[in-house]
Amino acid sequence: MLMRTDPFRELDRFAQQVLGAATPGTWSKPAAMPMDAYRADDEFVVCFDLPGVSPGAIELDIERNVLTVKAERRPAPGGDVQMQVSERPLGVFSRQLFLGDTLDTDRIAADYEAGVLTLRIPIAEKAKPRRIDIAGTQADRKEIRA
Repeated sequence: MLMRTDPFRELDRFAQQVLGAATPGTWSKPAAMPMDAYRADDEFVVCFDLPGVSPGAIELDIERNVLTVKAERRPAPGGDVQMQVSERPLGVFSRQLFLGDTLDTDRIAADYEAGVLTLRIPIAEKAKPRRIDIAGTQADRKEIRA
């Protein structure tokens, strides 16, 4: 049997119930999921922590420039079990990202490994820095007299 000793356990559980902290989400009111986002070279990378979620329980949708990630963590299958400790949140998790026009939303790549969903969004060609050549010759110069 797994035993856990924590003098503040009941206080934490009561605070979660009263304040709604770390409560599992439902489809109508999903809980947030932790994420990291950074730019690496010519792409924008977003990583979501979704441990224990099967790849089939993850939904990725994009409408206009809004990316929505939804995932559901279900209880472990088991018939007649008596739960001793249940600290892993179950339910629905969701996150929306508003993507700028500088990202190429048609070429988003998604990868799910070791409980981490990684999205790679390329920077659009029109948003990449480029050098503009200046055309002109010496004959184009004019003298200004004051």
